[in-house]
Amino acid sequence: MHWVALALGAALSWGLYGPSLHQGQVKLGSPFRALLCVGIAYFIVGVIVPVVALMAQGELTKGWSTDGALGATGAGLLGALGAVFIIYAFRAGGVPTYVMPLVFGGAPVVNVLFTMYLHPPKASPNPLLWIGFLLVAIGASLVLYYKPQS
Repeated sequence: MHWVALALGAALSWGLYGPSLHQGQVKLGSPFRALLCVGIAYFIVGVIVPVVALMAQGELTKGWSTDGALGATGAGLLGALGAVFIIYAFRAGGVPTYVMPLVFGGAPVVNVLFTMYLHPPKASPNPLLWIGFLLVAIGASLVLYYKPQS
């Protein structure tokens, strides 16, 4: 169950991401300055850390595949593109209490549907899956409607 703690760490990080990004964007006065800072952070965490770790394990130059590298790079592009969309949502007047529930409510639904497309289930999904999708929509709506006023 070690993976649960790691998943919760990601939830904590991403839960703090939107408000922190919005605050930085406002204080910098430009969404592009904020995106540049995000890019620098991605470079540090996404390039420097794995290069050091792979070098320490002696795996920097072996074990690469074109398909794996293209897939992982595409995933990174999608993650970075998500940050761009969030920055533009803030620039267009959205605030974290509206933007992030839509992002984090919609992302799991997209994730499950796309994963089902990539890896079709052997059996028909449990009907509770569709109820879960509905509950996500209801939950995000409730969060948006009853969010604390700033």
